[in-house]
Amino acid sequence: MSLDSRLWGKAARLGKDARGADHTHPLICHLLDTAAVAQVVWDELLTAHQRSMVAEALQVSDGQARALAAFWAGLHDIGKISVPFQLHRDGPKHKDGKLLAQELSGEPGYEFGAGALQDRQSHEGAAHWWLGGIFKEIGYSSSSRRPQSKLSHAVAQLLGGHGGRFHPVVHDKDSRCPVARHPGMGAGSWEVQRRFHFYEVRRVVGAKSVPHGRMTPGAAVVLTGLVTLSDWLASIEEEIQTRLRGEGWAGTPDDLDSYWQFACMAAPRLLQQTDLLGTGFARPPDPVQCAGKTGLGASMARQVPDLVTAYGPGLVVVTAAPSEDRTEAALRAAAALGHAAKARGLFYALPTGSAADSHMAQVHAFAERALTGPWRSLLLHSSSRLKPAEAAEQWAHANATDGVSAEPGEEWAPSANSWLNSHHRALLAAIGTGTVDELLQAVLPVKFNVMRLFALSGKVVVVDEAHARGAWGQKLMLRFLEWAAALRIPVVLAATAADKSVDAMLAAYRRGAGGAKEPVVQPRRSPGWSFVDAQSGGGHLPQQPAGAARASTLSIEVVDGRPCSEIQAALAPMVAAGSGRAVVYRSTSAEAIRTFHQLTQDLPGLDVTLVHEQMRNKDRWQRLAACRSVFAPHGGVSGPSVLVTTSMLEHVRGLHFDLVISGPAPLADLLARAVQSVGDRSRLLVLRADYASELDDAALVRRTDMLLGAGRTVALPEELSLLLDEVYADEFVDGLGESETGELQQLDNQRMVRERRAAGTAGWLEVPGPRELDGDLGLLSRDHPGLEPELLSSVLGEEMVHVVCLYPGRDLQNNLVYLLEHGVLETKLDRKLKGRPNPGQLVPYLIPVPKRLVEAVRGDANEAWRNMPALKNVLRLNLEPVDGQWVYTSPKHRFCMTDLGLQIDQLL
Repeated sequence: MSLDSRLWGKAARLGKDARGADHTHPLICHLLDTAAVAQVVWDELLTAHQRSMVAEALQVSDGQARALAAFWAGLHDIGKISVPFQLHRDGPKHKDGKLLAQELSGEPGYEFGAGALQDRQSHEGAAHWWLGGIFKEIGYSSSSRRPQSKLSHAVAQLLGGHGGRFHPVVHDKDSRCPVARHPGMGAGSWEVQRRFHFYEVRRVVGAKSVPHGRMTPGAAVVLTGLVTLSDWLASIEEEIQTRLRGEGWAGTPDDLDSYWQFACMAAPRLLQQTDLLGTGFARPPDPVQCAGKTGLGASMARQVPDLVTAYGPGLVVVTAAPSEDRTEAALRAAAALGHAAKARGLFYALPTGSAADSHMAQVHAFAERALTGPWRSLLLHSSSRLKPAEAAEQWAHANATDGVSAEPGEEWAPSANSWLNSHHRALLAAIGTGTVDELLQAVLPVKFNVMRLFALSGKVVVVDEAHARGAWGQKLMLRFLEWAAALRIPVVLAATAADKSVDAMLAAYRRGAGGAKEPVVQPRRSPGWSFVDAQSGGGHLPQQPAGAARASTLSIEVVDGRPCSEIQAALAPMVAAGSGRAVVYRSTSAEAIRTFHQLTQDLPGLDVTLVHEQMRNKDRWQRLAACRSVFAPHGGVSGPSVLVTTSMLEHVRGLHFDLVISGPAPLADLLARAVQSVGDRSRLLVLRADYASELDDAALVRRTDMLLGAGRTVALPEELSLLLDEVYADEFVDGLGESETGELQQLDNQRMVRERRAAGTAGWLEVPGPRELDGDLGLLSRDHPGLEPELLSSVLGEEMVHVVCLYPGRDLQNNLVYLLEHGVLETKLDRKLKGRPNPGQLVPYLIPVPKRLVEAVRGDANEAWRNMPALKNVLRLNLEPVDGQWVYTSPKHRFCMTDLGLQIDQLL
């Protein structure tokens, strides 16, 4: 008996032959394709550190590790030699609709029992169950008591996880006869063919060595990423069509040797399509340029390169007031870490999508200075997740006035049909600017979480406002930092002030690196910074900046009048003077829209701009681009100007105001907004009678209100940390009256319960740390009884969905169509609600909305969309004209779409 080339591995979208039958790609060819790609990924994409993690763990040479990685990648789909897969009802068919593989079931040896077709085991699970036994046969270490601790099971479990989730441990009693538990795997010829494919892949690839090491967490992440990425690339249908074998191809050893050469020649071209190759970090500028300079940037520029030279890459923690200078200092540190680590890119993470949008230009400017070779940049947050490249392209169009062009040929703007233009692949891009959620999902049991760790393991990660995520996010950030240290990922953390949460992040990175347990405390003075090396976890406290680059005073005034009256009173002097710039923060998008209307009507001499989260992507980006011009340090508008917005802009950089007006909020949020006020005497006006956001913690809002009283003056940056410590202090209640003490203690108790519940739930959900994994990769994908998708998403903040507002219209044939823009036929979405849109078509028109506000409209979504994973959280609102407005009404809310965005009003 010889290898059976009729066993198919790929068939979808490969076309048909001259007789009308579906083309198929033999499984052995797909296995060799993937092995060939894996070699190129190893040579061209993995960093030196990623390769060394694998070789050191397996206790083999680099060349042997390369061959083993290719061999294992070539085995990833061996579970497709099973009855349910080969005879799946959606498999390749003859012209008459009969399955091509049906002939197998009638041949001797390919018989199977009655339960085989009903076996629900996936082909990934079949690979895991079967490979452990044969790896044991060829000499890989194994254990009957703790199979997860030995290499035979570890590699099998790793390969079984190439579909995004690892499977539970398979114990020795099951691996000895897997068909007994899973009859779909088949005996007889099914088993013989699995062995033929296994040994032929091993022979052709040349992986003769038997490793004697173990599967460390770092090696598992790198190998999982390599195998999965190689499979993705080898599965590109257009490329498979160029490698289809002709009729009569038998898969003899000579055929396989010849095909292997062909696959090896094609593999580099596959990887070149990804826009991933050739990116690196240039040598940082000579620190002698900073001689004589003071301040945070100069201190770090002089010392970070020396620390990295002495100890290797690691963690840099920067604590200073938010500013473009702090961002620049963090990026310079990232450049030094990236060059030392030979990293191939950077991911810049921020608390919100709007903050990511605002930082993208500065990150691009950094990349042009710091990176070598070609590089691609994507925008990664909830509003861009459908098509990250198209989101970046739309962002570029909106920001063209800032000198960032989206013309074809620009290195950073990939085409919309780029291979990277996919949610699961996007983190692989050399430059990513997005939200911290993209990092935190790497330590949650979500699909392809390990691919996230793999993508980040070859980069530098910068986390701006690292502590701005609440109890959920802080708990998950600690787990991410443990994994980052174990994978030797260089990290830069930037925070407003040093506190216990920052100390905890330092400790987590040290723990992941295997450092001593003695605490390392971040310098409390501001600005300040520290360094932890990833090799030993050792903490280093370098010489701190001599002082702030510019000291200033923040004047905080708290007023009690009606918010609308106080806002107008505060802005009236600007209108009278004919100059000045201010920002007004409102608690909701609806309040922001109402304030815009009031100011436009009551203060006609004022230039009012509105930006909020419930605008279409393209409208919000265009308005933000205009704001970066108007409200820049030397803005081009001389008259009085005001920006009305929501909390979405509190982490946005590059906006400068003479006056900041805000409703009640926790002190940290107020200070984040206040630093946007520039000058030696910054001004913050707090509207005590205004509504606080529903998402703000009531205890912290009340503590802030009590602390500020009628107002106070704060010396920046010296008193920043002291003020934040004061609002959290246990002794804050000392000296308060009995009623105030009782009220605050009740609110504090509620906050403590919420935070402990949140931290406890996050701890329950998060994956084990690298030192807790104990060899079982299945723990990274474990299911929790009672775990609902809503709970998982709520860990990352309030669950959001996206809506698309559609306008009814008629096409040239007078058929009913739905338009993305009223009266513009070119933006037609589909006809009669039956179309399946290109997700990228919707990116400019997405509007993020809290899920709780649209619960009652889910039934209005086009059912065809529900079968498209990219659109599962996109709802369509079919608008109707009502009294001159475009409106959609649900049982609970009224949605009104105007040029100012989507306004949502609750119905009584």
